[in-house]
Amino acid sequence: MQFESEWQRLGCRFARVERVFDARMIEAGRLLSADGLHAYIEHARFIGKMGRGEEPLLAYLEQAPLVASGLGEAALIDLREFAHDIAVHANFDALLPFLQSSGAVARRLQSHEEFTQYIELMREMMLRTSASLHGQQISIPSPGLPALLGQSPRLLANLSLEGLGNWVEYGIHAYKKHPDRQEDYFALQSADAHAVLHRERHGTLLVDHERRLDCYLRALWGDHDDFVPYSLAFDVLRKPIPYYDALGIHLPDVYEADRGVAAIDRYRIALAHMAAHRRWSGQLPGDNQSPFQRIAIEVFEDCRVDHLAIRLYPGLRRLFLALHPLPDEKDLKQQGVSLVYLRLAIFSRAVLDPEYACENKAIREFVDRFRGAMQDGESSTARMAALAVDFMLRTHQQSDTSATIHLNHVQADYRDDNRHLWFHLGTGDEQEMPGKAVRSSQQGEEQGGLPLRHYHEWDYNHQHYRPDWVSVYEAIHPSGDASAIDDLLNKHKGLARRLKHLLESLKPQDRVRIRYQEEGSELDLDVAIRSLIDFKGGAAPDPRINISHRTDGRHIAVLLLLDLSQSLSEHAEGCNQTILELSQEAVSLLAWAIEQVGDPFAIAGFHSDTRHDVRYHHIKGFSEAWDDTVKSRLAAMDAAYSTRMGAAMRHASHYLKAQSTEKKLMLILTDGEPSDIDEDDDQLLIRDARQAVKELDRDGIYTYCINLDAKADEYVADIFGRQYTIVDHLDRLPERLPELFISLTK
Repeated sequence: MQFESEWQRLGCRFARVERVFDARMIEAGRLLSADGLHAYIEHARFIGKMGRGEEPLLAYLEQAPLVASGLGEAALIDLREFAHDIAVHANFDALLPFLQSSGAVARRLQSHEEFTQYIELMREMMLRTSASLHGQQISIPSPGLPALLGQSPRLLANLSLEGLGNWVEYGIHAYKKHPDRQEDYFALQSADAHAVLHRERHGTLLVDHERRLDCYLRALWGDHDDFVPYSLAFDVLRKPIPYYDALGIHLPDVYEADRGVAAIDRYRIALAHMAAHRRWSGQLPGDNQSPFQRIAIEVFEDCRVDHLAIRLYPGLRRLFLALHPLPDEKDLKQQGVSLVYLRLAIFSRAVLDPEYACENKAIREFVDRFRGAMQDGESSTARMAALAVDFMLRTHQQSDTSATIHLNHVQADYRDDNRHLWFHLGTGDEQEMPGKAVRSSQQGEEQGGLPLRHYHEWDYNHQHYRPDWVSVYEAIHPSGDASAIDDLLNKHKGLARRLKHLLESLKPQDRVRIRYQEEGSELDLDVAIRSLIDFKGGAAPDPRINISHRTDGRHIAVLLLLDLSQSLSEHAEGCNQTILELSQEAVSLLAWAIEQVGDPFAIAGFHSDTRHDVRYHHIKGFSEAWDDTVKSRLAAMDAAYSTRMGAAMRHASHYLKAQSTEKKLMLILTDGEPSDIDEDDDQLLIRDARQAVKELDRDGIYTYCINLDAKADEYVADIFGRQYTIVDHLDRLPERLPELFISLTK
């Protein structure tokens, strides 16, 4: 052995370590000083004596010289000390990923100071997520530390050290009491991990624009599908590109503005291209095509659907060309290089860009043939396939099989991977056609085609929002017997008579005439006479000869948000009815009262079963009349699950903000404090609801709570300030609710 003395100092008996020791010492000698080599062996001896086997020692011997050469030899002490801390706190599973990732982390951080800060961040995370059994000297290791250390190089490739700290802090706080979920978070296996990671980065997130993009797809293409995000951050060897299959349309989770095209427009262009494929592309057998032929067929078909899309929406041409590569024909002169992708890129640019001058005679011939095929109205996927195969035969070069491939400026990144074009003979009949799978999940049925909505939630402990934390599903409330609501209104007929004179005072009294109407309640004599004179004189008469009226002085939209949690099923104190039944009577009477006044109003209910499942039920929309359809939904009101109030208020504001009235009122009827089974902190959802009230106030929405909980004084003011009323005698709720509305809107 060349380094016998150093081997003896190491005091190691691992055969695998002995086989590589000389090579490791040669590498270390090239990077370290004499003192550094001495420290290197001493620290390696310490690692080897930890009793964790040969793998940590091998990782240290390999990575420590890289750390020291990049950050200075003092960093070797940091490696040893943190390795010791890991062992002391029984986090032995974290030792190997820490040592294995240390070289890559050092290359990313590039300074000893930042590396020290990184070690301190990892140490703090370990201490805060480890635990000890009470009264015993037994440590419970951190569930997420091994995963975090293993993912650190990837995280630091996308985040600053500060961003990494924010990302780690979120995971510690959110999953400290959930070991399995904590491990998934730090291993980048959960949606929350990616959401927070993207929050700490820049760009436009798909999740923030799903609804806009869905509306775009529906409105312009008459198409709809689920959006499935994927990450561009962690695939080093091959970046994924958009595609669609039975699960939905797969798009990058984040886009940056590029080449003068806004990020949101990049999403739209990718969707336009795939929607064009879904509308116009057929399928081809892929068994008998060579790889090059398949590549050419895909490019020709891409050009065909882009051409058809431009014919439908001419403005797409500018955006397609902005994102399309601009290849240089001079590169066709390269020798010994495969130029298949370059020739196809030149062809693609030439057929889409009328100003692109293609000088290559063979390619120009196929550009003309392509345009001829598009003009005669007989273009098809099969015809493009035949043209593409002919293109490959005519333009084939001996160098096409070279291992060196020209890939610069040849990829149009808005195009999908065309997996939908191919089917293979011999597959079973049970195989679904890509993109055509029928989804019959409960979620899809209940949403009625509306996309799932995500809302942030306020974390008062750290004074920031949890991004995309709550999932809200909305649906039309099931229907029941509308006559039951009519019976309730008859039950309170006397109360309705007492309220009627109060309601009359709320009705707008200022009548404003609106002249020059084709339809109206009165004839405008001046205009009618003038029109008659014009008619007699041979001129075209003005048909706007009527007058209509509108009342002025009251511009209020009201949304009543009902807490439909399980506690409403309990019987009201001193009454033989449940809280739900009393609420149903009160809401029916209130709806009747608002209808008498003429204000636009909506009714919705909500309940929750953890943050992953908040249900929002439409009972009456602003555009719906107070009729049997609405009454039947109100009659079917039911109670279940918990009360995640903040998310429901944010979602309700989405509809209330859309009203054009000057004043907007949200009434929240609840019988308890915000809570859910996945939150142990009693204050968290209360503080989130208060934050939601502040958000609505900034949007010009006045919130008011009618609380049926006798103990509501303990929390309701924390949420709504002075904007609440506690109804102590629940049997009086049908009377109190309309009176509160009258007092709030008079």
